[in-house]
Amino acid sequence: MAQRIRTIGTAGHVDHGKSALVKALTGIDPDRLKEEREREMTIDLGFAWLTLPSGAVASIVDVPGHESFIKNMLAGVGGIDAALFVIAADEGVMPQSREHLDILDLLELEHGVVAITKVDQVEDEAWLELVIEEVTALLKDTALSKAQIVPVSALTGQGLPELTARLDELLARVPPKRDLGKPRLPVDRVFVMSGFGTVVTGTLIDGGLEVGQEVQVLPSGLKARIRGLQTHKQKLEATLPGGRVAVNLGGVSSDQVQRGDVLTLPKQLTSSSLIDARLRLLDTAPRPLKQNAQVDFYSGSAQIGAHVRLLDAEAIEPGEEGWVQFRLAGRTALVRGDRFIIRQPSPGLTIGGGVVVDPAPQRRHRRFRAPVIQRLEALWRGSPDDILLQALGGGHPQQLGELLAESDLPEGEGREALAGLLGRSEVLVLGADGSSSLEALTPDWYLVSAAGYEELVEQVVGTLEEYHTRYPLRTGMPREELKSRLNLPTKAFSAVLAHAGSRNMLAEDGSAVRLPQHQIRFNAEQQRRVDELLARFADSPYATPSVAECEAAIGPEPLNVLVEEGRVVRVSESVLFLRDTYETMVERVVAQIKEEGSITVAEVRDMFRASRKYALALMEHLDERRITKRVGDKRVLR
Repeated sequence: MAQRIRTIGTAGHVDHGKSALVKALTGIDPDRLKEEREREMTIDLGFAWLTLPSGAVASIVDVPGHESFIKNMLAGVGGIDAALFVIAADEGVMPQSREHLDILDLLELEHGVVAITKVDQVEDEAWLELVIEEVTALLKDTALSKAQIVPVSALTGQGLPELTARLDELLARVPPKRDLGKPRLPVDRVFVMSGFGTVVTGTLIDGGLEVGQEVQVLPSGLKARIRGLQTHKQKLEATLPGGRVAVNLGGVSSDQVQRGDVLTLPKQLTSSSLIDARLRLLDTAPRPLKQNAQVDFYSGSAQIGAHVRLLDAEAIEPGEEGWVQFRLAGRTALVRGDRFIIRQPSPGLTIGGGVVVDPAPQRRHRRFRAPVIQRLEALWRGSPDDILLQALGGGHPQQLGELLAESDLPEGEGREALAGLLGRSEVLVLGADGSSSLEALTPDWYLVSAAGYEELVEQVVGTLEEYHTRYPLRTGMPREELKSRLNLPTKAFSAVLAHAGSRNMLAEDGSAVRLPQHQIRFNAEQQRRVDELLARFADSPYATPSVAECEAAIGPEPLNVLVEEGRVVRVSESVLFLRDTYETMVERVVAQIKEEGSITVAEVRDMFRASRKYALALMEHLDERRITKRVGDKRVLR
């Protein structure tokens, strides 16, 4: 059984001793690049781990502090459980200290410990007390307001046991990362290991991975297979969410994967270039955020340029919040509830952040639309019931697995909420028997909210009403045309028709769909012409007007009605008979064959005193109906 591992991320100003502190705590130098060692400054992400007094194991992500490398810092803090916020005793709070704290606050990271480093370089106790007071004031009204402050020295070891103990106590209180069975690994490093091939690393969230599993790299969609898993240089067959993981991939090369990609299981996650979000602009932002502003968007390990669409305001003022839709320059794979940061590109500065509410909206939203804002509010603040109802909104039926995946709720929580909604008839099952039991659901049945179903039925009724008005003499709208108008998958469309039909909301006649009250009626002029035409048929039953003559007399639509109602029978492209006449002719032909053994077209012509055209049309029609069979020049019964 894999051990559950927690992840700690460092934060703080450049040269305040983060890497030295990590090395003192773990014995591992997180500065892995030659350039970092030469410049004594962390450029990229570094990684280490330690065993805490309780026996728990924690990964440490050491992030850069220098302003130039803050983009790499953002890639490291997305999946951490707790922050180790570092401030040097000899310098106190510095600009990147404040920016890193802003980022932690925007990410709503509430668990952390503050290490006041380099206390060996401060001889004046009063100065140290001033620094601690300054830090306490800095943390006030932030997510880390309750963080404990521990003075330490990486050089002498002062305070390190207490710092380790505080981290251990803190992580014991932090809830474990959720396990939704839908693992995703935001990739922050890609490299090639001799003899193994492509290796990617990241902090695993939302589920575990196993050796041998097929995985998918998003947004590219490339498939790969897990050849090996490793955490802290220990090989594993399976991993739990929450820890640092290195994944050896087979089937992809290192140049096909990059930082910002997400490793997940096939068909469990989608990527999008549109993101709906709740955004908070820092009160230190230099100016209001305006419509269509260009920003850099960070979430997980991804950094993408974006334009901001303001949905409920002309501008977001510093310190205020608003609803936005990001139009990204590329695609990324996120889920509802992911945190993000935005920075202005030039000069580089963190200006805000917030939470993803819809990671893959269907379309670009129009601004200042109340229904759009209401939906986002429900997704943001709503209960599991609200989230499921919003996922089913807009009259779009979904199958059970699709619904639970889109809601991003834990399966147990999602099923419990759905059972309640079904019991209260707030969600309907478009199944064969209309069952409302969650246990009775099969993968082929569709779910839809009661409100969404009403919208859908209203759309169906409106579409059919419009069609009946436009084509009053047609039985109904062709099924395929209606399905296309509703833009529904075939199974969902069939389920909707079956459900509405069982409640007498619509009717199906063959391949046509109609409203139950729809009846074909001729107007007075049409009825007069139809009566005159039928009289011509009655006067000359075996030499009737041709199809072309009938259409000229009453029109194609009325003639089609007569055929569909069975008042006339079409036996060929040009020949029609009255129903009574047709049935009499068939009876006499069959009787003649039974008596004589066969019949010819000439005998049929003479029997009814009709022309050869009509006799031949009738016999070919009976051949098609498999009543007769041609043998030479004669017809016999089949």
